[in-house]
Amino acid sequence: MTSLPQPTAGAFAGRTHLLPVRVYYEDTDFTGLVYHANYLRYFERGRSDFLRLVSIGHSELLDQAEPLAFVVTHMDIRFRGAARIDDALVVRTLYEAIKGPRLIIRQTLVRGDEVLTEAEVEAACIDLSGRPRRPPAELKTALAPWLLP
Repeated sequence: MTSLPQPTAGAFAGRTHLLPVRVYYEDTDFTGLVYHANYLRYFERGRSDFLRLVSIGHSELLDQAEPLAFVVTHMDIRFRGAARIDDALVVRTLYEAIKGPRLIIRQTLVRGDEVLTEAEVEAACIDLSGRPRRPPAELKTALAPWLLP
């Protein structure tokens, strides 16, 4: 049996995580342009795969003695251009800082050199009751090399 290639979680260029994404028919509206809510999905994939590559898995956080998760608490998004069916895009994700339970993240979606969408994201670390919790030391240590000085 031939082994199949594994899905990519992207790669790092300096502190920035790069995740290639392709626009499929299901991502678009009747005009062939990406439906606005799908940009949020691309950004979520970028944040999740950034964490995956620095060995922070969502399932592992939930499996801890004191389970934790992340929730987006605020997002400013600016649409600058439209992505189209079959476009090859890259989600660029930069985790900037940890402030208490909050993670500050900056993301862009690009097609070549053209910036299509920008987002400033604030996510919070929470326990399963929904209360904010400071990220555990292991998580802070794993993210420390990637944060802005």
